[in-house]
Amino acid sequence: MTGVLPSQQLQTMIANGQITAQPAVIPEQIQPASLDLRLGLRAWRVRASFLAGHGRTVAQRLDEFEMHQIDLTNGAVLEKGCVYVVELMETLALPDGVQAVANAKSSTGRLDLLTRTITDGGEEFDRIQPGYCGPLYAEICPRSFSVLVRPGMRLNQIRFRAGQAVLTDAELRSLHNETPLVDGDAVIDEGLGFSVDLKPASGDLVGYRAKPHTGVIDLDRIGHYDPAKYWEEVRSKSGQIILDPGAFYILVSREAVHIPPAYAAEMAPYLAMVGEFRVHYAGFFDPGFGHAAAGGAGSRGVLEVRCHEAPFVLEHGQVVGRLVYERMTEIPDQLYGAGIASNYQGQGLKLSKHFRMDDQRT
Repeated sequence: MTGVLPSQQLQTMIANGQITAQPAVIPEQIQPASLDLRLGLRAWRVRASFLAGHGRTVAQRLDEFEMHQIDLTNGAVLEKGCVYVVELMETLALPDGVQAVANAKSSTGRLDLLTRTITDGGEEFDRIQPGYCGPLYAEICPRSFSVLVRPGMRLNQIRFRAGQAVLTDAELRSLHNETPLVDGDAVIDEGLGFSVDLKPASGDLVGYRAKPHTGVIDLDRIGHYDPAKYWEEVRSKSGQIILDPGAFYILVSREAVHIPPAYAAEMAPYLAMVGEFRVHYAGFFDPGFGHAAAGGAGSRGVLEVRCHEAPFVLEHGQVVGRLVYERMTEIPDQLYGAGIASNYQGQGLKLSKHFRMDDQRT
């Protein structure tokens, strides 16, 4: 079969020893089209980000770049602006024909917590070749907030696929005609385009900007923090904002996005042609996201935006990214939002789950 492997096939991979962990994988890690990865017991503060490279292990590269080792057992703070490598509890023994791709979880991206997966012999971040057998590590660089982490926390996730099952633009148009993928006209060009909403239906709150000097965020505290202590509200009556270089923003897509149960999607890499900013950190959209039967009618995509070299004018309706859709090998036995405590089904403009909802004004 060709396509992204669903939850039930992930369970088979675990049973077959192709995914192992110490301690064992728990049911809460298994998502409709991905597996959450857990932080292990050790972290290393390193001088710089790195890839292992062909024929070399991460452990060998740590000998070159390690500054000091950190025991996470009782929790440890990862400081803003520093780079860390953390061993993960999971290891892989991929069969030939199955590759993997990793990405930050939604809550991780919304905290501007750059998290990428590296492997022994790896020559790319977040990409794992068929047949890989070995450990997994997370490279973590907090960009806006220092964070408190502990073993077992799940900051990134991994998706497995057999072959390539990306939909062509013609197939995407056909799928949209059959079951609308956005609530409006679909902009389809090497994927499904989505734009930014800077003219909300009510009020003038269009986003949030991370404050530069804040306290530590304990990633185990859900609905705990006052947004006003960590975020500035971004308001606009003109449908236009100017992004400041180096600043991090939470914005929202104008379109309500739909991922039908037989498909998965991934936010495409940043393209320089659309402006001097990066639009995504968390790129996976699971089967059932925005699906009415799974409680998600009207789910919009939250945009994690970092401006780069120059101030940039962002305008309402400007296309800022695209979703690439892939077929699943089969429909998952669980869908996003349908009884698995998904945090962002049916969402609009929303900060990560760590912040109090009652304090997020409109």
